[in-house]
Amino acid sequence: LKPNLAVVVATVRALKMHGGGPAVSAGKALAEEYRSKNVELVEKGMSNLIRHIKNARKFGVKVVVAVNKFETDDEEEIEVIKRMSLEAGAEDAVMSDHWAKGGDGAKDLAEAVVKACSTSKPENFKFLYDVELPVKEKIEIICKEIYGAEGVDYEEKAEEQIAEYEKNGFGNLPICMAKTQYSFSTDPSLKGAPSNHRVTVREVRSCVGAGFLYPIAGDIMTIPGLPTRPGFYDVDVDVETGEVVGLF
Repeated sequence: LKPNLAVVVATVRALKMHGGGPAVSAGKALAEEYRSKNVELVEKGMSNLIRHIKNARKFGVKVVVAVNKFETDDEEEIEVIKRMSLEAGAEDAVMSDHWAKGGDGAKDLAEAVVKACSTSKPENFKFLYDVELPVKEKIEIICKEIYGAEGVDYEEKAEEQIAEYEKNGFGNLPICMAKTQYSFSTDPSLKGAPSNHRVTVREVRSCVGAGFLYPIAGDIMTIPGLPTRPGFYDVDVDVETGEVVGLF
């Protein structure tokens, strides 16, 4: 499987948060910064999106940025995202208004994706590391190249687990990191594009059947597996009304 393209989704609100906007809490009203025009916060927050763009390009694929529009977004804020994304190396950056307009609102994004894919070269795709490298070396490549970390620290349990996996012939499995999604660091409050931080690996779990190892970095809870009968079995579309049923 060699992808032609990476679509990176961004929102004005998320970039404002990475630019230094107030903390957001579930159930509480959004601060004024997120509901009114603030180009300065967007510009500062673009450091986060720029790193995501550059990270995706390290795999040899083109990038299209999709700006998921909210009704409170200002046109100047969206234009800043488009301009800075192109400057960072994105193939295109497109506002997507599918929430308000359905398929018509995503037409420009779809066309941008098709256009970028038509000139992409799947043979340019490459992995970040050689899977035959030692487990620690693969983890450190990810942390330094993707997260901007200075280095990695391993707790005793992680050290023991890595040694056991390599002893039993599982050291050549690829790595899937488990850490907070709110920051490039393991500190969810550290926004933007932090650099020279350290990543602490508490333990390294295995999914040998699926074919990967997953280090647990920082304070993070992994998602439990699906039940015997997943909920999606009950989700359907009423062909007469077009309504989705079974979600709740």
